[in-house]
Amino acid sequence: MGHGKATDVRIKEVSVAFEPVSYRAPLKFGGRVVEHASVINAQLTVETQNGKYAIGHGSMPVGNVWAWPSSVIDPADTERAMKAFAGEVVELFDTYPGFGHPLEIEFEISAEYDHQAHRVSKMLNLSEPVPPLAQLVSASPLDAALHDAYGRLHKANSFNTLSKEFCKTDLSEFLDEQFAGEYLDKYTLREPVASLPLYHLVGALDPLTAGDVVDRPKDNLPVTLPEWIAADGLTHLKIKLNGDNLDWDVNRVLSIERVAGEAQQARGCRQWYYSCDFNEKCGSAEYVIEFLNRVKSGAPAAFDRIQYIEQPTSRNLDLPSAPNMSEVAKLKPVVIDEALISYESLLKARELGYSGVALKACKGQTESLLMAAAAQKFGMFLCVQDLTCPGASFLHSCSLAARIPGIAAIEGNARQYCPSANTKWAKRFPGLFNIKTGTVDTSRLNGHGLGFQ
Repeated sequence: MGHGKATDVRIKEVSVAFEPVSYRAPLKFGGRVVEHASVINAQLTVETQNGKYAIGHGSMPVGNVWAWPSSVIDPADTERAMKAFAGEVVELFDTYPGFGHPLEIEFEISAEYDHQAHRVSKMLNLSEPVPPLAQLVSASPLDAALHDAYGRLHKANSFNTLSKEFCKTDLSEFLDEQFAGEYLDKYTLREPVASLPLYHLVGALDPLTAGDVVDRPKDNLPVTLPEWIAADGLTHLKIKLNGDNLDWDVNRVLSIERVAGEAQQARGCRQWYYSCDFNEKCGSAEYVIEFLNRVKSGAPAAFDRIQYIEQPTSRNLDLPSAPNMSEVAKLKPVVIDEALISYESLLKARELGYSGVALKACKGQTESLLMAAAAQKFGMFLCVQDLTCPGASFLHSCSLAARIPGIAAIEGNARQYCPSANTKWAKRFPGLFNIKTGTVDTSRLNGHGLGFQ
C-alpha cells in the first residue's frame, strides 16, 4: 500500500473485556425482544517507528439479536460466538506485523474476518458461521480503539487524520476508481457540527399513553410517549413496526400521530418528524407502498412527517427475490441498514432502488467512513443509527454523526432502555445524555482521538 509515512503506527498491545448491561424496559424489534446486553470494551496501544506511543479505547454492545438473527442458533450461543470472534480479532490485531494508518491496517486485517468466522463456529460447534454483520459489530470496538489511539498519538482528532498527509493511498484502494485522487478529508468535517436532532425510539412494546402502562419502572424517568416528549423536547420519533401486519402498522403510526400531536401542541411545537423501521419484516415493496398510502389517507400530516423508511425487507440483497425499492423511493427515502456490510452491498442496494444509507458506529469506524464517502458521492440520504449504544459507544456514534456532512439526525435509545450504563459519561458530557431540546450537543466532541477523553 505505497511507501511508509513517518506518521504510520504499529499495534503494540491490544485487549478486550466484556461488561454486562441490564435493561430497564424490554426492547422489541424484528419480532424479537431484548432485555439485557453485553458491551465489548477494547483497549489498544500503538507506537511509531521512533517509539512514541498512545493508548486508545473503543466500546460497542454485542448486539447479537440484531446482527445475527439466526433461526437455528439460540441468542445465547450467537452472543457467545460474537464474543469469541472479538477474541480472534484481538489475535489478528496483535499479530499484525506492519506499520500503517488505521484505515490501511483495518482494511488488511478485515480480509481475515471471514476465515475466523468459520473457525469460531467450528470451535463452538455451531451450524452456521458468524455472518458478516456480526463480524463487523464484534470487531468495531478494536477498529475504534485503533483510530482513537492514532489520533491521540498525533494529538489530533481522528477525523482530522484522514487526508493525504496521513494516508499512503487514496480511496480507490478501498472503494473503486471513481474515488481516485480522493481522501476521506473530502467527505468529513474539520469541526463537529454544534448539535444534531435526536431520534427517540418508539418500540413495538412501548406504551403510548398512561392506559398502556402495565409495569412502570421504579425510577423517575418518563415512560409514556407524552412524558418523553415533554421531558426531552423531542422532535424526531423512530417508530418500530411489524412489517407483517399492515393494519397494526398503519394504526400504530396513526395512534402515535394522535398522541404526539397532543403532546407537541401542549408545548407549542409545530414541526416534528418520524422514521419508520420495519427491521426487514416486509415481504415486498408493495406492502410498504400500501402502508404509506394508508397512512397518507388516514392522516396526511403523519405521512408528511415521515423523513425516511428504514430497511423494510430482508438484508439479503443477493436473493433473486430481493424486492426493488424504486417505487417506494419515489415516495420517501429508503435506507439500508442491516444490508450495508460492504461497498459491494451499497452498490447492490442502489441497483435495487434504495436511496439512502444508515451509518452505524457498530459496523466499524473504517467501514462507516468509507460508506459515508460513497453515499455522499452518489447523492444518497444519510442518517446515523444506534445499536442501543450506552456510554462511550454512544459518544463514538455522536462523534461519527457530527463529522459527516448532511447527517439528518442521530438515534440514541440507551437513555430509554439502559440508562444506568450512561451515568458515568453523563456527568462529563451532560449535553449528550441529558436531552432537553430534542437535540444532542455535539460541539464538544473535538478532543484528540475519537473526540472525547
